[in-house]
Amino acid sequence: MATRRGDTLIFQTPPVIAAHAAVGGKKEGEGPLAAGFDALSADNRFDQSGWEAAETQLQLRAARLCLKKAQTTEKEVSLALAGDLQAQCTASNYAMRTLGIPYAGLFGACSTMAEALGLGAALCSAGLADGLLAMASSHFCTAERQFRTPLSYGAAGACLLRPAGQGVGIRAVTFGRVQDYQIRDINNMGAAMAPAASATLLHYLRDTHAEPPDFDAIYTGDLGHVGSQLFRELLAAEGLLIKNHVDCGCILYDASEQAVKSGGSGAGCCAAVLCAHILPRLERGTQKRVLFLATGALMSQTTFLQKESIPAVAHLVELAAPEKGAAS
Repeated sequence: MATRRGDTLIFQTPPVIAAHAAVGGKKEGEGPLAAGFDALSADNRFDQSGWEAAETQLQLRAARLCLKKAQTTEKEVSLALAGDLQAQCTASNYAMRTLGIPYAGLFGACSTMAEALGLGAALCSAGLADGLLAMASSHFCTAERQFRTPLSYGAAGACLLRPAGQGVGIRAVTFGRVQDYQIRDINNMGAAMAPAASATLLHYLRDTHAEPPDFDAIYTGDLGHVGSQLFRELLAAEGLLIKNHVDCGCILYDASEQAVKSGGSGAGCCAAVLCAHILPRLERGTQKRVLFLATGALMSQTTFLQKESIPAVAHLVELAAPEKGAAS
């Protein structure tokens, strides 16, 4: 079971990420993390006739590869927690229509993967799930085209959680509070999300009495180059200087070689970086303890057109390298 300390759940017996998979498209295949992906496609339509169906295929491939790596099947999964940026999370809905797994759809925008991991860990820790799939995806020609012209990306990540055993441990989760700094520029989501990231990190540090140097890295989810600088400035204003911050949106692509402007974005961005880069580093032991802090801008097409400000939320997951000798 977990104990609650402020906004943070601390797991006495950490649930584990027993398996994971990342799937990407052409842009990801040209980027610096390409070798960590389980599957890449040069066809951004993923052999489908429409973009929405393409994103469904992204999720299906990620889920099936994850289950294959775990040497298990859909029938042995208690629950899937999945989300995307399409209206009513249709990429997830249609993927789950095919997989037939008990399913709860999530929407946390680009924070969805951390939300799924946090809720999944809580359910596993409470003995309510054994074999839980946490997943998120995004595709540049589905939801994001409603707001702006995004990068030509498509990515998904999937994790299989278990209450205990061999795998990267989920030690703690901090669910964020919605922040709104009155940002209205849809092309500046990093500025909208940076306050949420800093607020959640500060809550976690206060709840646990941890300090930034305790971690090999503090990963944020797609703040991009602009939002990352604002994130560090907000923390500096609170007297906190961090030197181990890495943003998923900044490392998924190579800004010097690819036309990526401020970096990657979308619910699939940090999900893919988690599964293709962060978890493998923990499994190899090159990192021992990290924070995964995914951020999400919570506007809709309607509120955007109404010139509303952009509220945001960030959820934090503390991850630890597998313990030697843990039971499988």
